[in-house]
Amino acid sequence: MSDPGRLDVDALRSGIQNGSIETVLTVFPDLYGRLMGKRIVGRFFMDEVLEHGMHACDYLLACDMEMDPTPGYAMTSWETGYGDLRAIPDISTLRQAAWLEKTVIVLCDILEEDRDVPIQVAPRNILKRQVERAAEQGFVPHFGSELEIFLFKETYQSACEKGYRDLDLSQKYNEDYHVLSGGFAEPVIGNIRRLVDASGVPVEFSKGEASPGQHEINLRYAPAVEMADRHVIYKLAAKEIAAGQDCAITFMAKWHTERAGNSLHVHMSLMDPEGGSCFAGDGDPIPGTNARMSTTFRHAIAGLLEYAGALSMLFAPNPNSYKRYVEDTFAPTRIAWSYDNRTVGFRVVGHGPSLRVECRIPGGDANPYLVYAGMLAAALDGIERRVDPVPMFEGNGYTATDLPRVPYTLGEAVQAFDESPLPRKAFGDEVVEHLLHFARTELRAYDRFVTDYERARFFERI
Repeated sequence: MSDPGRLDVDALRSGIQNGSIETVLTVFPDLYGRLMGKRIVGRFFMDEVLEHGMHACDYLLACDMEMDPTPGYAMTSWETGYGDLRAIPDISTLRQAAWLEKTVIVLCDILEEDRDVPIQVAPRNILKRQVERAAEQGFVPHFGSELEIFLFKETYQSACEKGYRDLDLSQKYNEDYHVLSGGFAEPVIGNIRRLVDASGVPVEFSKGEASPGQHEINLRYAPAVEMADRHVIYKLAAKEIAAGQDCAITFMAKWHTERAGNSLHVHMSLMDPEGGSCFAGDGDPIPGTNARMSTTFRHAIAGLLEYAGALSMLFAPNPNSYKRYVEDTFAPTRIAWSYDNRTVGFRVVGHGPSLRVECRIPGGDANPYLVYAGMLAAALDGIERRVDPVPMFEGNGYTATDLPRVPYTLGEAVQAFDESPLPRKAFGDEVVEHLLHFARTELRAYDRFVTDYERARFFERI
């Protein structure tokens, strides 16, 4: 294995036999991108689960944030009895869980209980199908996640007891690139960086971000499914490591009215099977740069631009997500492409083999499997139809009112997703209806909830 912390079956067997491995954390991502599964005793994993898989209730792909079974899904319901699904370990994902004692972690492929048929609505399967579509055209998609977090001098319990108000941040001033304030956070952030990297999730760096208590830890670029796996393992590990030091972190898109939001900046490129860039080429120069783009790159950008609004339901999956889109906060409000410009939805960076597109629309709350699947579907559609993009934008995207805007609300995004031809073409009706029901369930829960803001504004004076 090339990355520290990666294991194969022989290493797993040896570790179980010599006692250095006791537990196999056997997991799969749900619709939120949370990891669900079981902690399985090592001997039982080797004897039974490795070959036959793990059984879990299929409501895990049809429930809400509170783990309540949600009526209205076609795949499972009270009427069908909420049966089992099978989670088959993908042994290529086996890693040390270096932040846990004598534990390894493995991700699973999700199949129907009685047939060796992938469950279509499982997020990892949704992404895998888009990767297969790309392979049919000779492309190997690569992605990189840049996730932002806020660090608090609170436990998750103390934050809850405070009603998530007046929380004590780890710092009092903007930390963007500050090495000094980064040093103050190093007992937690540094521990996350080291232990995640030791868990087969290669880390590039950490840095302070543009708000008090905000940080970013960047992971190494990788093929699509591998990168999404790294992303969700990192989120789990980061929370548990922080909690182990009596601190809390949040990936919430907009945790505070006055603070910046947490972004998920996603870098994407298409490679050929030999590892060469399909985005770089001898075609048109990108205005004002020495970078040249291939025909493939031009068409991919066009597809991303055309469908960005319709895919916002995947990029911003809950009502809170849309509160992040505020002018002059480095969260994009307009859909355009530009070179090294952080004010628009798509920032093109690099040149030659490193030429890639950064989608700045997703937030830290997004499910990476669905974000990557959506971006890949849009890019492939643009390539298939040989669409040309609108001219590259230059200037301040926040003041360019002639540009299309990112949807204002989840309701608007749901409508755009439902009405666009791309999701049904790329994902199929079963997946589209499942994702729509998921989003509409979130929206209904939010719409009927009475907030502190409403009480403070209307209780006395209305």
